[in-house]
Order: sequence, then C-alpha cells, then structure tokens
Amino acid sequence: MILERVKTYIDENRLLTPGNKVIVGVSGGIDSVALLHLLQRLGVECIVAHCNFHLRAEESDRDEQFVKDVTKQLGLPFYRIDFDTLKYAADNKISVEMAARELRYEWFESLAKKIDAQAIAVAHHLDDSIETLLMNLIRGTGLRGLTGISARNGLVIRPLLSCTREELFQYVTFHQLAYVEDSTNAQNDYQRNKIRNQLLPLLEEINPSVRQTLYQSLERFSGMYKVYEEFIDSYKKLLMKDENGTIIIDISLILKSPDVTTVLYEFLSPYGFNAQVVQQVVSHLNDTSGKKFYSSTYRLVKDRQNLILTKRTRDEKISIQIDEGSDIITYPLPLSIHYSDVNNVEINKNKNVLTIDADLVKFPLILRKWEEGDAFVPFGMKGMKKLSDFFIDNKFSLPDKENTWLLVSDEKIVWIVGHRADNRFRVTTETRKVIRISLE
Repeated sequence: MILERVKTYIDENRLLTPGNKVIVGVSGGIDSVALLHLLQRLGVECIVAHCNFHLRAEESDRDEQFVKDVTKQLGLPFYRIDFDTLKYAADNKISVEMAARELRYEWFESLAKKIDAQAIAVAHHLDDSIETLLMNLIRGTGLRGLTGISARNGLVIRPLLSCTREELFQYVTFHQLAYVEDSTNAQNDYQRNKIRNQLLPLLEEINPSVRQTLYQSLERFSGMYKVYEEFIDSYKKLLMKDENGTIIIDISLILKSPDVTTVLYEFLSPYGFNAQVVQQVVSHLNDTSGKKFYSSTYRLVKDRQNLILTKRTRDEKISIQIDEGSDIITYPLPLSIHYSDVNNVEINKNKNVLTIDADLVKFPLILRKWEEGDAFVPFGMKGMKKLSDFFIDNKFSLPDKENTWLLVSDEKIVWIVGHRADNRFRVTTETRKVIRISLE
C-alpha cells in the first residue's frame, strides 16, 4: 500500500518529526496533489505554498486558482507568490528551467524561516530520479550524479521517492482527487520532457523492464557512493590540513592516489572548482611554483610541493590562463574554444563570438578584468583607443565596466568579451588557421 510505503520511507530517512509544520509545494498536478493528500493522512501539519511563474498565460492563473480552492476546502493555510521568470532568466543568463528552480526554492526557504516550518516537502518521485540519472549521464557526471535525487537537501524533503509516477496516478484516481494538467509536460522543449516522452519509451522498446532496471541501478549506485564517500573522507584527513583557514594539500601524496583527477576533484569541488579547472590543476602539478587557479570564492596556488587553498578577497585581481588546446572555460565566463582551418569557418558578426587569426595570438591567453590605461584597436579601425573612452562612447554603466572581461595575448587586448574585437587579430586573406571563441 502506497501510504505505508511513504510512511516507511519518511521514517527510514528521518525526514519529519511529529508536531512540526511542513510547507508543501503544490502546483496542482497529480504528483503534488497526491503528496498533500498522503501527508494529511499521515497527520502532518501542512502549509500549502504555490508559485505562479507566469509561463503559461491563463493556464498559470488557472493552476493558482485550483490550488487556492483545494486549500480552502481542506481548511489549510495558503501562501502564494508571483514570479517574472522570463525576466529573471534573461537577467541572470540562465535557462527558464533553472530560473524557476532558483526562484521557487529561494522563496520556499524564506517562507520556512518566516513561519518556522521544519521542512519543505516537494513531490519528486522515482521516475523523476530516473530522469535525473539519465540527464546527468547525457551531460557528463561523477558517481554522485548516478545516485538520482536525494531524499533530503537542507530543509527540502522528498517523501515520494519510493513511488512511481504511475502509482501516484493510480492513487489519485482511486481516491477521486481533482488535479490540473500542465500542457507543457507533453511538449519536448525541455530536456527532461524529451527524456520522459521520447528517450524512456525508446529504451522500453529495447528493454521493456528498463524502468525497473534503472530503479535497481539507482539503489546500487547509492550504495557504492556511500562506500566511495568514506574512502574520500579518509583521504581528505590524510592529505588535507587546515591551518587557521588556509588549506594545504600535499601534492606528493596526491600523486600517489589511485586516480589523481578524481581525488583532487572531490577535494576541490566543495570550494567551487569545477571539473575543467581541476583538470587544469592536474596538468600543472609538476610545474614551478606560483600557478594560480580560481573558483568564484576561492583561490588555489601551487607552492612547491603543496597546493594552498584560501578564500578570495573582494578586491583581488584575477587572471585566468587559457592554454593552447583548451576547448572549454567555465570560470569566470563560460567560453567554448574551437580551432579550425580558415576554409571551414564562417565569420560570425555576433558580439558573443570572436573569430581570430590563430597565427597572430600567443598562448597562453589571459582572461582578466580591465585596468586603467588599457587600450586596443577597435575592429574595423586603425588607431588605438582607450577602454575608458570606449566605455563612455558605448554608455557603459559602472556595473557594466566592473563586469567587463578582457581576453589578452602577450599583453595585447584581443577581445573585450561580448563587446568588441581588436582589429590586430582579425581574419584576413592571409589567414590560414582560425580560433573561434564563443561566450555561451
């Protein structure tokens, strides 16, 4: 019985304690309606919260009214909020999916503090976990990404992870619970929908029991990850020392580990370093001292036989080195780099795409913020122009200037990233090889 299974899952994962309020995220769909009904049957004090993302015009308002009516019938407290999701996504240069996720959970967290709720219950189920596993596999992941969705993440809990989508549909049907359909679930504009509507049915043609197989794989991966975590934790105690906030990592011991890249990634990822930066660190472990690497909040410096990890200061000047052959840069800007013969490329006039003569630049390239006195030759012109004048001419605000990055070759500006290329590196009739750099 689904009720007993959900109760067992909550107890085994220690998701709730009796007598405390729980915010329940209710969209009005089958999953969230089932979650609210199940938690009420288990005696949980529920507070209903609904987000109107205004992404589906009248349908979004319909969903909000439905949840409001259901909540009123049940006599439960109701909180709702409006979001301009498209604007938030554009302002932060993220996908609409990610924007909705950030807005939703940020509001849930603030609401939980406001009303002193012990947890925020959301309606992710086992099929969601499988879809997450497949998404992570497609875009690349470590072992942690193979464990699916976790039962708890801070205040957020997921009591339905032991239930399939079909089981929740049957539960709602059996209890004759009203719900609303999200028309976008049938569309394939989002990656998750493509996996749900196209990839999984295709996999079922190959293996009719593929969902059950993936359920079992998730359990095995989760068990493996627990063992893996213990190993990494023991390695951290052996190789990392914290000296008054400065973390020192012994390179000689790192090099003796079973897999240098994997171990170093696990050491550094909690401090904001992604896989690409870690790979760069590994490739420079045998270099001379002084090499620096950055995450959004930390700086890593190679100092003799140690890696020194410290928090970045606000006014610290950042200089990111881009080695020849690099194809992806994720910090401080998401850049993709392509190398090709001139005959295989079209000149793109998009300001977020730079196409230059490969023979005119000298590696390593440097990515840094602008400084007083910087000057370049604007594309299409011959004379030098100070960046300060370029900013004035193009009506840059103070935040715009502070957020401007330069791509530099041998102390010459190649590109005001996302704004203007330097004419000295342009593609000409003499060009044989080109480098294309795209701001993603």
